[in-house]
Amino acid sequence: MKFEILAPAGSQESLIAGVRCGADAVYLGGKVLNARRNAGNFNDEELKNAVEYCHARGVKVYLTLNTLCGDGELSAAYNLVKQALTFGVDALIVQDFGIAQMIKSCFPDAKLHGSTQMSVMTPEGVSALKEMGFSRAVLPREMTAQEIAEIRKSTDMELEIFVHGALCMSVSGQCYLSAMIGQRSGNRGLCAQPCRLSFSADNSQSFDLSLKDLSLIRQLEAIGNLGVVSLKIEGRMKRPEYIAAAVCAVKKAINGDYSIKDEITLKSVFSRSGFTHGYFMNEMNKSMFGTRQKEDVVAAKDVLKELSHLYDNENPLVPVDIEFECVNNKPVKLTAAALGKTVCASGDIPEKAINKPITQDSLRDRLSKLGGTQFYADHIKITLDDGLILPVAKINALRREVVEKLSRAEEKSVNCKPLPKISPRIKAGKPYFTAKFSDAAQVPDNHPFKRIFIPIWSSAEDFIDNRAGVEIPRGLFGKEQEITQQLEKLKKIGVKTALCGNIGSYRLAERLGFQAFADFGLNVFNSISARQFNAPILSFELTVDEANRISADDTGVVAYGKLPLMLTRNCPVKNNIGCARCGKNGILTDRKGIQFPVVCSPYPCVEILNSVPLYMADRMKEIKTDFIHFYFTDESLEEIENILLLYKNEAKADFDYTRGLYYRGVL
Repeated sequence: MKFEILAPAGSQESLIAGVRCGADAVYLGGKVLNARRNAGNFNDEELKNAVEYCHARGVKVYLTLNTLCGDGELSAAYNLVKQALTFGVDALIVQDFGIAQMIKSCFPDAKLHGSTQMSVMTPEGVSALKEMGFSRAVLPREMTAQEIAEIRKSTDMELEIFVHGALCMSVSGQCYLSAMIGQRSGNRGLCAQPCRLSFSADNSQSFDLSLKDLSLIRQLEAIGNLGVVSLKIEGRMKRPEYIAAAVCAVKKAINGDYSIKDEITLKSVFSRSGFTHGYFMNEMNKSMFGTRQKEDVVAAKDVLKELSHLYDNENPLVPVDIEFECVNNKPVKLTAAALGKTVCASGDIPEKAINKPITQDSLRDRLSKLGGTQFYADHIKITLDDGLILPVAKINALRREVVEKLSRAEEKSVNCKPLPKISPRIKAGKPYFTAKFSDAAQVPDNHPFKRIFIPIWSSAEDFIDNRAGVEIPRGLFGKEQEITQQLEKLKKIGVKTALCGNIGSYRLAERLGFQAFADFGLNVFNSISARQFNAPILSFELTVDEANRISADDTGVVAYGKLPLMLTRNCPVKNNIGCARCGKNGILTDRKGIQFPVVCSPYPCVEILNSVPLYMADRMKEIKTDFIHFYFTDESLEEIENILLLYKNEAKADFDYTRGLYYRGVL
């Protein structure tokens, strides 16, 4: 099948490298609201020029709007979308559910691609995206071939996967480690990559959160059989030579020409002790882990200069059909067709030749001289009367004129509606309490919670005895059918509510007749997204003031708990010391000696928790949301009862704690 090669463009030079080496599309960001804010990125004028450059070469442009967006940024997002669509951007890559809703409401003709930051990993999740107006889903890098096949069978949406580049340890969109440690949020485009530092399961200063780079270039046949249409290369922070090498490698692999030499070049330009294909091949083990070594850095020096020559000059990648008419008593006419448009140029009336008239062959030779441009002559049709002459300079001028017309961008008229104003909502009264427990044994007999949730793997008796709702795991890779069966059983015994941290589980719970509640994993960051879900627990990357100002019914914040800093499919403890030695009591220790609990479950992912709990009991007067949520993990029943007493009295904590990001915010 025909693939789209999708190249990253963090700068103009990287964009040129990707296009000249054969990318079919590029993805790039504006100066704001994109997941690589530290890349060079493109201001309005640069974006306009980038689209013009790409479209003149038959290359599509996708703009990344793949970060969370606060209420105060909605206007900037609206203006960026409008400008980008005016320039002719082909699609918008979006993470934030509020931004997606705004775009479809205000720009109904815009094409939406669901970012991997949306954590869509199940057929139900992809179905939800389609209902929201998305045309493509960018699937998580953690998916196996079998899981991708399951999604392909369920939908006719376009599917895009990463085939080369860096691998995050956490599921995209579910990592809060950088934000909590240093306010640099991955969900806001400023991840500091603390996972590349030492986090050790055996306290040996090992690097148990650092994965090798992904490379699926040798699996393109299998990927094609899965019905994936777009092959995405990661690397908007990488140098142009890297983009050139990766695009050329993918192109060669599509043509069946990828060799060991090409792989060595790729490893040399950038790797972390080599590459991995672990998730795709369902081989999740220690071999997936790696760090950037001195020899990796040294190897790059030998290939960078050679790679830079791959995009030195324009490559003739675009076919053009040419018709030339040179007849008696009529101005000569040159017509050229390429890139879906047809243009014309007219010249002088040809004169009668005194000596040597022009010929079909000489005209064909002159018209096909498109060197130095992105075009090459595909079909040339010439209508020529005998005995005529036309100066070479005139022919060249006509040829240059049609090339310039074919390359010229046309601003598009944009079908748009004004951005609706968000009216403030006044909230009164003390917030009510809700809670999630890791185990039913933690639930106190006389608790103050309006809603409680326990894990889906709890017993029927636990649900009945505690009148509890079901917490559906955020990591659902390949488990949707199993989850569905379990939810159907719970429905039959009277469970009515479900806490959902993933768009797939939220829509599944609704479809099965549960009252679905939105957990923090949906990353609700603004009023528009908050209005799309029932009683959302807002993102804990908001400040208290920002959360208080969210204008939607029945919103809440996490007010207590060891916040999950990562949701990861590849257990860092299992891959270092093994499950037997761990005994479900895994700990990661960072370079400063701080310990982070690692919590496993019967489902495909583990959670890495913060070292100390978020605590807000003595600041309750500052919280104006409708409810507060307690996120209980490894606390004993006795500890939970003590915590509830502290919150009842709004007292100071008698243990180590954090205020999270509620007063620091994220950058």
